[in-house]
Amino acid sequence: MNDAKTWDAALVRTWLERRIEAARLDQAAADRRGHVAQDDYDKAAAEEWACRALQTGKHADDQPAFAARVKALLAQDGYPTTGIHDDRRFERHVRATLRKVGKMTKANDGFANTLRYQD
Repeated sequence: MNDAKTWDAALVRTWLERRIEAARLDQAAADRRGHVAQDDYDKAAAEEWACRALQTGKHADDQPAFAARVKALLAQDGYPTTGIHDDRRFERHVRATLRKVGKMTKANDGFANTLRYQD
């Protein structure tokens, strides 16, 4: 049962760091592919933005605080950044990433998967 698991703040921080690294690699790969990969670039940039926003502060120390941070970010009107191709697409991907992390946080599951490619 997931409720019996203890929140592992170090594991969450490691997962966030690895997702940021993977997103940066994905952005570089999409950038090399050019115009046809703009959506891939925006998706990777959105994941990096979301993970960086979650990484700031001490929110990962506590599961309820981390969940509240995810919820607060989802409630934002916009996600300011530069260098992306389509603002609406970027914001849609940020929200999708935050929803994914929110589900992982609620279930306290998935943070052990630090592989570069994830679903």
